[in-house]
Amino acid sequence: MVHDLIILGAGPSGLAAAVYAASEGLNVLVMESSAPGGQAGSSSRIENYLGFPTGISGLELAERAFIQAQKFGAYVEIARTARGLKCDRRPFRVECEGGGSVQGHAIIIATGAEYRKLPLPNLAQFEGAGVYYGATHVEAQLCEGEEIVVVGGGNSAGQAAVYLSGSVKHVYVLVRSPGLAESMSRYLIRRIEESRNITLSPLTEIRALEGNGRLERIVWHNTATGTTETREIHHLFSMTGATPNTAWLDGCLALDASVSSRRARISALTTSRPRAGRYAPAPVSV
Repeated sequence: MVHDLIILGAGPSGLAAAVYAASEGLNVLVMESSAPGGQAGSSSRIENYLGFPTGISGLELAERAFIQAQKFGAYVEIARTARGLKCDRRPFRVECEGGGSVQGHAIIIATGAEYRKLPLPNLAQFEGAGVYYGATHVEAQLCEGEEIVVVGGGNSAGQAAVYLSGSVKHVYVLVRSPGLAESMSRYLIRRIEESRNITLSPLTEIRALEGNGRLERIVWHNTATGTTETREIHHLFSMTGATPNTAWLDGCLALDASVSSRRARISALTTSRPRAGRYAPAPVSV
């Protein structure tokens, strides 16, 4: 089978494309390596997404989009990962992990980004045991009534800090920059400033994580004052951005190494325009 459109990635961008394409009668295949929703799926509350003035959780947004795409006939394959793209001839061919391939007249690559990780030698030891990359209802229950640390100055960090402040004792937001104005939406900055149990610590970075099996202590350093603190804190939310998940495209599409994490939600886009009942794909550089 040659699909009209293959969409790689089932985050908000990929699912939105699936809805629009399938609703126009195209044969659409969506491939997702993990779970629908992408990074947005792990967000506790999204308030600046069009159509949801009171906010919506990332998980609920992903579920609605997933159902809507299927409603219009898009076929979604979960736990199927693309490992290569052959674009030297038409139709395009997407090679899959574990063998096999799929073909399409046009490809939308919405594979998102990979979380940046703190440069700490024992970080992996505490991932899932005190170090988290998402702030959902599950994590909120785990740290209820305790002090927590959120690392990062972007919107994900701000959303996590505001959401978790409603159930934890205190939130320490650590950022390496002098402030939040250049990296966070103003509405989130205002909420952080107005919250009594959120403390912003600029020019601060994590130096060490300590514990036996689970995270027990966090050591951070203020580069402006030169002071180092050790706190008995058992929960760290790492929200330090992400890098484009596009390495697998090297050799087929032109990759821009300077793409920022803010613009990395859609890694590459190949569009098509109807022409006499056919679709003529026009690849675009990343």
